[in-house]
Amino acid sequence: MTAEELSFARYAALSEDEAHRRIAAARQRLGERAVLLCHHYQRAEVYRYADLTGDSLKLARLAAQTDAEFIVFCGVHFMAEVADILSRPQQTAVLPDLAAGCSMADMANLAKVERCWRELAAVLGDPDARITPVTYINSAADLKAFCGEHGGIVCTSTNAPAIVDWALARREKVLFFPDQHLGRWTGFKKGIPLEEMAVWDPDLENGGLTPAQIESARILLWKGHCSVHQMFQVEHIRRWRERHPDGFVIAHPECNLDVCRASDHVGSTEYILNTVTAAPAGTRWLVGTELNLVSRLAEQLEPQGKTVEFMAPMVCMCSTMQRIDLPHLAWTLENLAADNVVNPIRVPAHEAEMARAALERMLEVS
Repeated sequence: MTAEELSFARYAALSEDEAHRRIAAARQRLGERAVLLCHHYQRAEVYRYADLTGDSLKLARLAAQTDAEFIVFCGVHFMAEVADILSRPQQTAVLPDLAAGCSMADMANLAKVERCWRELAAVLGDPDARITPVTYINSAADLKAFCGEHGGIVCTSTNAPAIVDWALARREKVLFFPDQHLGRWTGFKKGIPLEEMAVWDPDLENGGLTPAQIESARILLWKGHCSVHQMFQVEHIRRWRERHPDGFVIAHPECNLDVCRASDHVGSTEYILNTVTAAPAGTRWLVGTELNLVSRLAEQLEPQGKTVEFMAPMVCMCSTMQRIDLPHLAWTLENLAADNVVNPIRVPAHEAEMARAALERMLEVS
């Protein structure tokens, strides 16, 4: 195929049937040269093509264990960065649409975190002696590298409690970014009083905190959140329980503290999938996480008589991950089949080295 034929403009208007046909044909031509990863939140028509499914870290680690030349990540940008960091030199991570970002990850950028570090130094002295930076895996590679350089670490929604234990054992305070809700729920479960967890607003001088508040805080929570999980409210749970008093509520820890406290179970996407799947037949569940995952789970478990419902009354999905659609996947795979690598994700070497150090610390701890 010519360069013009492989330009994305010619793919945008593909019918769904034609896109499916071309994706299947390109995958056959590529064979084992490419492995296709799909995050749990991915849209159904793309998810059906996955070789591997899971959360971001699990997928990156599994892909690195394959012999695939191309790691096609149907997720968002930070996920493809992790795949690049953990993969072997001969492997190339590819993101079908570079616009597939993460609104939460975008709420903490390196410039703002470095300014925060300088402002903390003015109040606390050397922050490397007093604060352990902890970044959620839902963050850019340069923030993982920042943690690597400053003796910090990465966490996931599953291992966050163990990571916070490790961090506080090393230094007296934690700077947790970019998701305040995961940090607050983790601290709450560890018995840290809410008044010792202060929110750092990166758009305000000193995070909007007084020196006394900074001194008394054990966890400084970056003012960030997931645009999907912030939609869930305690009122949604209360109304549902009135109709279904025997039902169960399960939520992701990216939800706010009140939602987590009102739920029967709280955990990662994998935890949610495993818990609801293992539940007795005939049970009813209200699930506080992304719509595509909930809809897929409801369909899979319907034959068991289980009812799985989405927590929010409005449609709410990961809009940035939705940008990876059939035309983008067809374009990516046909280009790869023609030995034309589009949208490669390459983290600079020094940044990757420091980010890998933070990731390896996490894997050792957890």
